[in-house]
Amino acid sequence: MLYQNDDFGKDYLHGVTEGLGGKADAMLVAAASYETTDPTVDSQIIAMQSKGVDVLVNTAIAKFAAQAIRKAAEIKWKPLHILSGIANSVAITLRPAGLENAIGIVSDFYLKDPTDPQWKDDPGFKDWTAFMDKYYPGGDKTDIFNVYGPSIAATFVQVIKQCGDDLSRENIMKEAANLHDFAPGMLLPGIRINTGPTDFAPIKQIRMARFSGQRWQLFGPLISGQTPA
Repeated sequence: MLYQNDDFGKDYLHGVTEGLGGKADAMLVAAASYETTDPTVDSQIIAMQSKGVDVLVNTAIAKFAAQAIRKAAEIKWKPLHILSGIANSVAITLRPAGLENAIGIVSDFYLKDPTDPQWKDDPGFKDWTAFMDKYYPGGDKTDIFNVYGPSIAATFVQVIKQCGDDLSRENIMKEAANLHDFAPGMLLPGIRINTGPTDFAPIKQIRMARFSGQRWQLFGPLISGQTPA
């Protein structure tokens, strides 16, 4: 596993370790961290290859995720490469890494990937495209973060609507924890946002996708899961 050496990265490490359960000690052969000030993660990738690792869980941010993809290709190392959703943007990770180097990588999605042609006639995708054309015409439509931002905004608008005329902090927080089956247009079909007084994780489902060399291709069913509160 490759992770960032801070609370952000260690949360991923904790999640992977917890998910592996009693098999973690045997299966997690190497857990390599990096600092955000490091120039590259080349040495970490080389070290993991030398240990015979056959599955790489890459939870790095875009810059370092791209470096890891590129270095693995350079040394002809081909593990099952699982890339965290935080860095699966075609625009800011895979293209800098070299699209050909990313073939076969798998990742998790809860938003419609803007590079996937299956959404071209989808109403939510059309609304998003119109939004981009009007408010951010220079924005990169292959960047999943340009989907993420408007989806966050749409969710906040829903919270404000539920608040009515009471826009106090207390009421905003209350309604943020009172979302039921809300679905911004760019969420994948079947995924809904739900929160509650003790449930602050709005997204609890994902689908997996594999990179073809040009775009992400969804496969498999919705996967549900939530860690205990």
